[in-house]
Amino acid sequence: MSENRIHPQAYVDPAAELGGDVEVGPFCHVGAGVEVGSGTRLVSNVVLRGPCRVGRNNTIHPFASLGGDPQDLTWKGEDVRLEIGDDNTIFEFVTFNRGTPKEHSLTRVGSRNFIMAYVHIAHDCDVGNDTVLANNTTLAGHVRIDDHAICGGFTAVHQFCRIGSYAYLGHGGAVVRDVPPYVMVSDYPQRPRGINKVGLERKGFSSERIRRIREAFRVLYRQDLPLEEALERLRVMQSEGDAEHDIGRLVDFLGDSKRSILR
Repeated sequence: MSENRIHPQAYVDPAAELGGDVEVGPFCHVGAGVEVGSGTRLVSNVVLRGPCRVGRNNTIHPFASLGGDPQDLTWKGEDVRLEIGDDNTIFEFVTFNRGTPKEHSLTRVGSRNFIMAYVHIAHDCDVGNDTVLANNTTLAGHVRIDDHAICGGFTAVHQFCRIGSYAYLGHGGAVVRDVPPYVMVSDYPQRPRGINKVGLERKGFSSERIRRIREAFRVLYRQDLPLEEALERLRVMQSEGDAEHDIGRLVDFLGDSKRSILR
C-alpha cells in the first residue's frame, strides 16, 4: 500500500482513518470519525467532519466543507452520517451536511459525480451516480437525485423532491415537484419543455429508444390526460416494443412519486 502524503500544515485527527495513497494538502482539517479511501486527494483547505466516509479516488478542491452538522432544528446531536462514493470531483466551496434521524440518519452521495463550485447538499439527501450538479445548485433536505441527472447552475430543489434518471434541469430555476426521468425543464419556476435528447444521445441511447421515450413524454404532457389515465397508457406502452425498461423506469417513478410531478 502506498504511503499517504500529508502536508505539515494539515491536521488529521488520530481517530481518522486514511487509506493508502491519500493526499492531504495544506490547511486541510480531517476530523475524528472520518474515513478516506485510497487515492483520494484533498487539494487544500478542505474540511471533513465525522462521522463521514469518503470513498476512493475522489478529488476535493479548496474550501469544500463536507460532513457538517445538519441544518435542521430537530437534530439534537444524534449520531448521523455522510457517505460519499468513489471517483467524484468536488469543486470549491461545496457543502454537504450529515443526515438526521428522520430518514436513516444518512446523507449519501454516490460515485462518478461532477459537483461544481458552491453546490449545497443538505441533510438526508440521496444523490446517485454519474450526475452533474452545476455551480450553486442547492438541494434542500431529503432531496433525491437519480443516476445521470443534470442540474443547471443556480438550480434550487425543494425539500422531499425527486429528480429522475437522465432528467435535465435548466439553470436558475426552482423545482417544487418531482421531475420524471428523461424530462427537460426550464424557466422560473421550472416547467417541462421536452425530453433530454442530447443527454440521452451522449449516454448511448439509440434513435429508436429516444423515439419511444418521446412518445411517452407526449402521453404524459401533451395529450391533456389526467395523470392516472396517462399512467395506464404508459403501462400499455411498457408491454410493447423494445423500450420496456426505459418506459418501465418512467412508470415506476410515477408510481412512487410522493410530491406529485412537475406538469
